[in-house]
Amino acid sequence: QVQLVESGGGLVHPGGSLTLSCVASGTQLRFASVGWYRQVEGRLRELIATISQFGSTDLRPLAKGRWTVSRDNAKDTVYLQMDHLRPEDTARYFCVHLGGNYWGKGTLVTVVS
Repeated sequence: QVQLVESGGGLVHPGGSLTLSCVASGTQLRFASVGWYRQVEGRLRELIATISQFGSTDLRPLAKGRWTVSRDNAKDTVYLQMDHLRPEDTARYFCVHLGGNYWGKGTLVTVVS
């Protein structure tokens, strides 16, 4: 059974930073393209970024200039480095194994003054 687990969420002040991590069991992320999404309660999930198994990245406009997606294949972990956080970034953040459409349960990020 494939499971993805996100971690690193929490409460942060505006302008602060967080690094989210995504690990998997039952599969190896190093061979997968992985996406990061977020969802505000009551709204649709929105794509933040993707990273291919080869390390090619694509950041959506909401993330460009503020956030970075990366991977450490030795640790089989994918990261989302989020800087310059804003209150409107408050959401649950998910990673997804794009090939298999496997989703984690998400990690909550709350940005408050």
